[in-house]
Amino acid sequence: QVQLVESGGGLVQAGGSLRLSCAASGSIPRFNVMGWFRQAPGKQRELVADITEGGSTSYVDTVKGRFTISRDNAKNTVYLQMNSLKPEDTALYYCNFYSHGNDVWGQGTQVTVSS
Repeated sequence: QVQLVESGGGLVQAGGSLRLSCAASGSIPRFNVMGWFRQAPGKQRELVADITEGGSTSYVDTVKGRFTISRDNAKNTVYLQMNSLKPEDTALYYCNFYSHGNDVWGQGTQVTVSS
C-alpha cells in the first residue's frame, strides 16, 4: 500500500512562485508515474503534470513554460515548481501515484493566487 504526503501549498500573489512536494511511502511498486492534478471550485479535476520513473514529463498546455515537475527516485518524492503563478492557477492540488492500473491520491494542498 502506497501513502502520499503533500506539502508546500499556500497563498501567493500573482507572479509569485510556490513549490509543492509529495513523498510516497510504503510498498512502492516499480514502473510508476507520479503527477499532480488540480481541481478548482466548480471545475473537473485536471492533470497538471506527470513524470515517469525514467524522467519523461508531460504538462497541460496552460502551465507549460511556468511549471516544472521533477522527482527524486531515491526519496520517492515528486516536486512541482510553480513560477509566474496566475489567479487561474488557484485550486486544490492533488498528488497522484499510478502503477499497474492503480491510482493513489494525496489529501490535497490548497494553492491560492491573489491578483
